[in-house]
Amino acid sequence: MNNQNLNILTAGYSVHRKPFHVIHTDGLDHYLIRLQTSGKCRTRLNGKIELLEPGDLLLFAPKEPYELIIDAEENQLGETTVSSGDYYIFLIGAWIDSWWKKQKRPNKIKVPLSEGIVGAFRQIMLEQQRISNPSPEIAEYYLKILCMDIDRNLLQQPLHAYPTYLAHRLKNYIEENAAFPFKLEDAASHVGISVSRAVHLFKDTFNTSMIQYTLEVRINMARERIIFSPLSLEHVAESSGFPSYNYFHKVFRKRFGMSPKQYRQNARTNE
Repeated sequence: MNNQNLNILTAGYSVHRKPFHVIHTDGLDHYLIRLQTSGKCRTRLNGKIELLEPGDLLLFAPKEPYELIIDAEENQLGETTVSSGDYYIFLIGAWIDSWWKKQKRPNKIKVPLSEGIVGAFRQIMLEQQRISNPSPEIAEYYLKILCMDIDRNLLQQPLHAYPTYLAHRLKNYIEENAAFPFKLEDAASHVGISVSRAVHLFKDTFNTSMIQYTLEVRINMARERIIFSPLSLEHVAESSGFPSYNYFHKVFRKRFGMSPKQYRQNARTNE
């Protein structure tokens, strides 16, 4: 593939059976996405040598110092062996520049060796190896899917690797449990932190309170049920997590400027 938006320079799979050491003190000239799939090796991160195991994904931008070390190891039989396997992609272009700048990206994250991620690497590699390729944009689509999958996994990293991890877990808890009565203590306990810390993390990450976000989720849930379900308005309120119909009626009118009954009548009139 070779266009101004995205240029995959090379993509492949490496299996190392001999010691290997590469170092670029001035950084690479391109982006690198590398997934360790088998065996072990080491890399330098923030000036320290760290172990890489299956599921460790490396992300390096141009000019970032890069070092990879694959050493011989002694197995249980006392034999010295070298074993390391990885997928890699070297790329440049405006699209990857824009994607990279969307958020702070650590050089290493842990991802599942799922068919989704491994399959994307494999398909990109196969598309790059085609001698005659009338549809080079296919590899570009797979690459963009891979990057979006990386973003999704980035949100699920432990707090030390990605600061908003706990806030996103709180958000997921609210979305999954909004239809039922729950307390802030329940959400905080779910992620293993105090209520005060949960409240501050959520506010700092999403610029809204946990209570306000819960209310917004419940209001939108009720609105959908008012329009598309045959449930009574009292049942809509109850099934959307509101403690009483009177409270639901008050909140709904404030949000939409009319009662739930009027909203349903208007929606059905406009069908």
